[in-house]
Amino acid sequence: MFEEYKGVYVIADCFEGQVRGVTYELIGQARLIADQLGEEVHTLVLGEAVAATAPSMIAHGSDVVHVFEHPLLGRYTTDGYTKVITDFFADHKPNVILIGATNDGRDLAPRISGCMKNGVVADCTILTVDTKDGLVEWTRPALGGNILAEIICPEHRPQMGSVRPNVFKKPEPDETRQGEICKEPVQLADGDIRNRFVEMIHIDKGDVNIEDAEIVVAGGRGMGNQANFAKLQELADVLGGVVGVTRPIVEKGWFDLSRQIGQTGKNIAPKLYLAFGISGAIQHTAGITGAEVIVAVNNDPEAPIFKVCDYGIVGDALQVIDEMIRQCKRIKADGGDAVAALAQTQQAPSADEA
Repeated sequence: MFEEYKGVYVIADCFEGQVRGVTYELIGQARLIADQLGEEVHTLVLGEAVAATAPSMIAHGSDVVHVFEHPLLGRYTTDGYTKVITDFFADHKPNVILIGATNDGRDLAPRISGCMKNGVVADCTILTVDTKDGLVEWTRPALGGNILAEIICPEHRPQMGSVRPNVFKKPEPDETRQGEICKEPVQLADGDIRNRFVEMIHIDKGDVNIEDAEIVVAGGRGMGNQANFAKLQELADVLGGVVGVTRPIVEKGWFDLSRQIGQTGKNIAPKLYLAFGISGAIQHTAGITGAEVIVAVNNDPEAPIFKVCDYGIVGDALQVIDEMIRQCKRIKADGGDAVAALAQTQQAPSADEA
């Protein structure tokens, strides 16, 4: 029925000529999907001068990179990008399309799907493939994050979805990979674009950016009261990390929304994530799937967070924080690496040891 639809296509997310990390995360997932379906990975990159980014996309897993360069593509516009992409897809029938759920991607995805008269699954956190039917199974939190919905598209092509940044790990680049770079023609006139870039306004996002942090120390309702979060900050300072929180803490007004981790907050992918007094509801764990090492501390041995962590400590969060601060300071005083000690521990300490 859909034999003419081939290939897994990624639409690169660029800003001022630089490729955002979510693009490489999607290429990695596209590679896994394409290998299971026996198809190729194609990446579309649009901009004014973006050809130099193509080799990195091949190194990360693309078979073909389609480069669209034009002065009118220098700044993202809904009309310009939609026209160029849908014109291209009118001649190339993709089986699967992946778009990053960034500000631009969330604007672009529904416009493309509307023009192509197919649906789009937004904010996916899990991608799997039914190789028998050739269907991508898109999984996303629904009903405020209380359930996980699995969605398929059996009656339309292309299959299309957006994925939040930091959900999947970036694949390791292979500089020896061979691929094809295609410079594509761009038919775009000034009259095709109804909106105009006027000014770039830089908004102060606060003193930290938890999305880029390599170490995140987070607290939830189990921390008790606002004053106790000073202990989290002390531990974060010792480790060279930043403090993150769960949604209820933001709703209490104790921290700004920029610190919130989870489905309705930020997706993070730190090397080390420490969770204190966090139960592990799906709304929160959806935002930490990209973390390399997760250490959880909770006084409830049945807390869901223990099902997703690498190391778990059943005990009082405040007591464990105090002991971690003491141990990390001692390790640093001896010239050691406190972060490595936490991230590479072969066996987490018991609650009594903590």
